[in-house]
Amino acid sequence: MIIGIKRSAGFLGVFLSICSIIGVTSFHAFAQQAKSADAEDVKVDPATVPIIEGALRYLADQQLPDGSWSGDKANADIKFPVAMTSYALIAFLANGNLPDAGPYAKQVTKGLQFLLDSSESDGMFREKPRQYYMYSHGIATMVLAEIYGETQDPIIRRKLERALMIIEHSQNPEGGWRYQPGSKDADLSVTVPQTVALLGAKRAGIIVPQVTIDKAIAYIRSLQVNVGNPKYIGFGYQAPVGPGLSRTAAAIYAIQISGSYDDPLVVKGSSFVADRGIPDYLTYGNYYAAVSLYLVGGDKWRQYYQKFSKYLLKNAQTNGTMSHWDSSLDSQAKNVGSNWCTAVFTTILSMPYGYLPLYQR
Repeated sequence: MIIGIKRSAGFLGVFLSICSIIGVTSFHAFAQQAKSADAEDVKVDPATVPIIEGALRYLADQQLPDGSWSGDKANADIKFPVAMTSYALIAFLANGNLPDAGPYAKQVTKGLQFLLDSSESDGMFREKPRQYYMYSHGIATMVLAEIYGETQDPIIRRKLERALMIIEHSQNPEGGWRYQPGSKDADLSVTVPQTVALLGAKRAGIIVPQVTIDKAIAYIRSLQVNVGNPKYIGFGYQAPVGPGLSRTAAAIYAIQISGSYDDPLVVKGSSFVADRGIPDYLTYGNYYAAVSLYLVGGDKWRQYYQKFSKYLLKNAQTNGTMSHWDSSLDSQAKNVGSNWCTAVFTTILSMPYGYLPLYQR
């Protein structure tokens, strides 16, 4: 069980000390002040607020008795419970909810407990269906890192450190990861969540081997693809696969949070994403497009958020006080369920709030 979750010294204590100096009363307020100046003029407008609130109510209603989320409650046989629970928790965290704070603290606590209980004795999150569990492992580890960074809870830390060991030890010689630990090959889609989890844990005060991070970033960089225009750069799934908007957004996000926010690859990659509109994979692609362009800021972020938020508001389904997005919007999501779409789109709409540390410079 989760016990004694409270704000403590260490990583969070340092931030709270800074908060007291600058007159900010909470870590969340500090995180909001830490946003890049270029992103601050993009606000959640009055028409978007009830959609976000309705989506959070919908997700809370969709939570299963064991604390998990499936594809959706009406089709609970659609599994991926570790990944779905992780994405749902991100949506709640993006709105300032923690195990000890916010109107959805109860849901966050139950979801977090499900993730902790799903971590096996060796630290692995073994997803169903099994062939995808390294992807889910990375997402779940990232969520644990985010919550640990704000709670410093020792129980979370123990589970987090074991999960990180799985990531470190399963990195292949190329520097990347595949769906199964120990695979000889790698791909971008699985490598990015492992990399983000490592960097998130490092930000939360966990010791992470820098060589592991460096190899991961080097592998991601190796997947860059010339798109025939010196203004742009793209990234492929595996070398020498051609560039895609979703993959490019994921790649530059990982490069950004490693500290290279103004890297030429980020500049050219973000132009490639921003100038081509909404990414090819509606849910997966926009998750990374939103985060990467938010970190870039300026006109790229502003224009993207204005355009995609209008699309989301137009396509939201509202029933009473609840709102959600149906998986029929995204052909890739049909086999996953509406909870994934709703969690990701809620997170995107909520990004101007600036709560998540991993979405800050």
